[in-house]
Amino acid sequence: MNRRDFLALTAAVTLAAPLAARAEPIAYEPGLLEERLAAGETVFLDFKATWCSTCKAQERVMDALKAENPDYERLITFIVVDWDTWKDDIITAEMNIPRRSTLVVLKGDEELGRIVAGTGRDEIKALMDTALAAAAPS
Repeated sequence: MNRRDFLALTAAVTLAAPLAARAEPIAYEPGLLEERLAAGETVFLDFKATWCSTCKAQERVMDALKAENPDYERLITFIVVDWDTWKDDIITAEMNIPRRSTLVVLKGDEELGRIVAGTGRDEIKALMDTALAAAAPS
């Protein structure tokens, strides 16, 4: 390998590493929530629909906050619950989820907070900080 190829490869790997480290939210499936909570994880549920403008606004805020603080993605399990698929499921009934664009933080058997249709940066950051505090190692 010549020097030019080595430098190009090194640059590509260096630039791609932060992207690879970024955790994508997990798509909800029955049993997943219980499994993650039983494992001691702090879970951030995002009830959303692809066509929902409020959901998109929430997502933009959360993405910006995650970019500013990698600990959000490192310590919190983000699960996306597709509203069109799961709105009539037991998860929405048992958790009393009124609509899409609902964000909920859970740890163990306790709900730590929720936002319904809120898109404000401060409000979403406060909820994510609540999750982060619960997830932080003791």
